[in-house]
Amino acid sequence: MKATPTIEQADQATIKRFQEEKLQQLLHYLQARSSYYRSLFKRHAINPGSIRFLEDLEQIPVTTKADLHQSNLEFRCIGGDKVADYVTTSGTSGDPVLLTLSDNDLDRLAYNEALSYQYIGLTPGNTVQLTTTIDRRFMAGLAYFLGARKAGIGMVRVGSGVPELQWDTIARVQPDAIVCVPSFLLKMVEFAEANGIDYQHCSVRKALCIGEPLRNPDFSLNTLASRIQRKWDIQLFSTYASTEMATAFTECEHGMGGHHHPELIITEFLDEDNNPVRERHPGELVVTTLGVEGMPLLRFKTGDIVQPHYERCACGRTTMRLGPVIGRKNQMVKYKGTTLYPPAMFDLLDDFEEVVNYVIEISADGFGEDEITVKVGAEQESEELVLKVKDRFRAKLRVSPRIVFAPIPEINRIKFPENSRKSVTIIDRRQ
Repeated sequence: MKATPTIEQADQATIKRFQEEKLQQLLHYLQARSSYYRSLFKRHAINPGSIRFLEDLEQIPVTTKADLHQSNLEFRCIGGDKVADYVTTSGTSGDPVLLTLSDNDLDRLAYNEALSYQYIGLTPGNTVQLTTTIDRRFMAGLAYFLGARKAGIGMVRVGSGVPELQWDTIARVQPDAIVCVPSFLLKMVEFAEANGIDYQHCSVRKALCIGEPLRNPDFSLNTLASRIQRKWDIQLFSTYASTEMATAFTECEHGMGGHHHPELIITEFLDEDNNPVRERHPGELVVTTLGVEGMPLLRFKTGDIVQPHYERCACGRTTMRLGPVIGRKNQMVKYKGTTLYPPAMFDLLDDFEEVVNYVIEISADGFGEDEITVKVGAEQESEELVLKVKDRFRAKLRVSPRIVFAPIPEINRIKFPENSRKSVTIIDRRQ
């Protein structure tokens, strides 16, 4: 992976023609191998050969997470003898879904993440410390490991948590970068300060951050990222991905959104009625995977509301870029006449140094209206802090939820369930 793929520097017309050729190959593959899509084509009288242009995709019904869950086996396009690995989704939005990957799918993952490392300026000879798990059927940890091998980058697999082990590894191995959930960096800093570790002069100069947003819609650093950089002067890079699409959108060193790989995925942006949004407006990201053998997906609704950007990047790539996730469609809250997405609340709470940790609970009252309760962990609980948080909510979001204190260890137990691969910050109790 020594050079940017040619297609990622091509003009938009060339990229479109390239994707249309790949789309036709995918449709024929699905017709031949996917019982789910073969049934879908038949049920809706769709001739895959007639879908020739990207605009023709609108003729095909979308695929939802519920479809993937209810008809899981029908999506498989390879037999057991061709399966190289099994992964599951995190289950953040429901029960985990099992997906199968072939040898070529693993190569595709490696290619994708090798590009991610390239984007953030890592080259052969660099070393990355991996703090995400590579077990528990987790795709991300495996993808970052495979990508490092393809890119000629060294990897040290530490796994999640345990700041003491992270710092011991940094001292022993001297890695150049770390792959982590960004809020974990604050835990590492807290441990370093408590134990006299000179973290400002350690070897780690870059962090590839997953699972939590780092930027505001205008690409400025959000509150969480600003807190990290005030403490630890390292470069932070954001990435967006999901197990289902087996593709990551990672920002380059210019920090202007996650770059699209047109050789790996087709993107659409739809409104609530599954119609295309107006150009350059945010919409739900809908993806069609290219080059996937095990369980390719056609017009799969991610549930994430994002803003696409089409201007040429200063890095020279001409591909579309994704802005930070505005919110998850199923986590939208209607609270006292105001529409809210959890990331806006996270950003507000992250701005309080007094708030050690928190979880947000969404429920419905007796009339079916949304209610929000914020459980806050703080070293010093006070009515003054409650009023400050409420005032900030009113000023920034025009509403003020219920704020309650809870012990810091109790919130940590909620945020980091024993067998979960991801931290839990939002608990949705609505039916």
